[in-house]
Amino acid sequence: MNAPVKPSQFIKGATGDWEVVIGLEVHAQVSSNAKLFSGAATEFGGAPNSHVSLVDAAMPGMLPVINEECVRQAIRSGLGLNAQINLRSVFDRKNYFYPDSPQGYQISQYKSPIVGEGIVVVDLPSGDTVSVGIERLHLEQDAGKLLHDQHPTSTFVDLNRCGVALMEIVSKPDLRSSEQAKAYVSKLRTILRYLGTCDGDMEKGSLRADVNVSVRRPGEPFGTRCEIKNVNSIRFIGQAIDYEARRQIGVLEDGGTIDQETRLFDATKGETRSMRSKEEAHDYRYFPDPDLLPLEFSQAFVDELKADLPELPDAKKARFIGDFGLSADDAGVLVAEKERADYYEFMVKDGADPKIAASWLINEYLGRMNKTDKKSDLPTVDWQQPLSQPVSAAIPRHLYGFSSMPVLGPMPPTANTAIVKMISEGTISGKIAKEVLDFGYEHPEADLRVYVAENALEQVTDLSAIEKVVDEIVANNPDKVAQVVAKPAMLGWFVGQVMKSSGGKANPLAVNDLLKRKLGL
Repeated sequence: MNAPVKPSQFIKGATGDWEVVIGLEVHAQVSSNAKLFSGAATEFGGAPNSHVSLVDAAMPGMLPVINEECVRQAIRSGLGLNAQINLRSVFDRKNYFYPDSPQGYQISQYKSPIVGEGIVVVDLPSGDTVSVGIERLHLEQDAGKLLHDQHPTSTFVDLNRCGVALMEIVSKPDLRSSEQAKAYVSKLRTILRYLGTCDGDMEKGSLRADVNVSVRRPGEPFGTRCEIKNVNSIRFIGQAIDYEARRQIGVLEDGGTIDQETRLFDATKGETRSMRSKEEAHDYRYFPDPDLLPLEFSQAFVDELKADLPELPDAKKARFIGDFGLSADDAGVLVAEKERADYYEFMVKDGADPKIAASWLINEYLGRMNKTDKKSDLPTVDWQQPLSQPVSAAIPRHLYGFSSMPVLGPMPPTANTAIVKMISEGTISGKIAKEVLDFGYEHPEADLRVYVAENALEQVTDLSAIEKVVDEIVANNPDKVAQVVAKPAMLGWFVGQVMKSSGGKANPLAVNDLLKRKLGL
C-alpha cells in the first residue's frame, strides 16, 4: 500500500500547503541488436546515418517487419512489472511532422498496448514504501536526432536512432514528491537491468523520462498538469519536479491559471521553460498501421518467457535477508545493482562470511570505488579460461551458477573474499585490511594472502610479544590508569594506544584481555 502523504511532504506556499502530483512516462530502449521494424544496427556511437536502413529512411515501398526479439523483451519487462500481458495488441500511426522522423508519423501503440496495468513497489530512503501503479507499457519507434552545432546556418539530422525500439512505461499519478519519483525511476531501471531488457544508460539516452507535474490543495481534485520532456538524469528529474511545482504554486497563488503545456528542463539554470502547448491524443490522429497486422501470441509463449525470468530485486533482497541474515538496508544497497548483487553472492559462495562480506563490500570496497571513481579494467573471465586471480581451490561451475566471474570495479571477487576470510580468521586486523585493499585495488591480479605474509602484516596474538608495549603505556600514563580503574569504560583509550604502537598488528581482543589483567579489571 502507498504510504500516506505526510504533512512534511506538503510544499509550503504563501497561502498554505500544496501537494505535488507526479506521473512519469519512461522511455526505455529495448536491448536488441536490430531496430523494431528493420534489420539496421542499434549500436551506440556509430558515424552519423551509418545505421539506417531503407525502412528507417522511409523510402517509397519499404514496409516494416516486426522484430520478434523486441516483442519478447517487452513481454519480459511486463512480467517483471507484475503487469497484465495482452495476447493481442495493435500498432498505430501517431501522425505528426518532425524533421528527424522521415515517415511523417511514428509507429506506436495507442488503445491496445502489449502490456496493461502493473505495479512497482518502491522503498524510500525514509523507510516507507510506495506502490506505484503502471498504466501500460507499449512498444514504439524512436526518432532521429537533430544536430544544431555542426553548421552556422543549417541543422543536420542523424537517423541512427530512428526506428530503434522503445518501451514507453506509463505510471499512474501515484507519486507525491521528487524523492519518490527518483526512487521509482531508480527501481524501474534496476528491474529492467536485471531482466536484461534495457541497459538503463541515461547518459546515452537508453532511458529517459517525460515528467508530468501538477499541484493541488491537499484533498482537492487533480490540477492541470505540465509535461517536462526528455529528462535524462535521475538527479535532473528531482530538480525539474521541485522547480516546476514551485513555479505552478507561484502562478496559482498570484491568481493565475496553469496552461497544459510541454516544457523543457534547463539543467544549467535548474529551471523549466515552455516548449509548446500540450497536444492531446486526438491531435495526433491515431489510426491502426495498415502495414502491420495485429500482434498476437499465445499464453504458452508468455508462460515460457515467465519461466525463464531471472531472480528480480525484491526476491533477491528477501533471500539475502532470510538466507544471509543481512539487514534490510544492507540487502537493499547490494541488490540495487545486479553487478553488485552478483559480486556479493559470488564472495559468499566462495567462502566469505555473509555479514562481514556485506559490510566490507558496502563500506570499504564500494566506498573506495566512489572516492576514486575508477572504472573496471578487469575483463569478464569465463570459467573455461584460466582465471586471472589465483584461487585456493577450484570453484565448480555447477555449484554457483556463474558462467563468468562477476565484475565490479578493478578487483575480482576472489580478492575481496581473501580479505574477508583473513579478517574472519583473525589473520589481519580491520586497519591492516584497509591497507591490503589499497594494494589490491592497484594490483588486482596479486595474491593478497602472499602479500600479507611477505610484508609481515599478520595480527600479533602472542601476548609475550605485546606485553612489553602494554607495560610501557601503563607505566607512562598513571593518571589514565587511575581514571580507568574508576571508570572501566575508558579501557578503550589504552587499547587504541597499544594498537597504534603495534602498527595495527596487535589483536585487539588479546590486547583487551591483557590490559584487564594488568590493570586488575
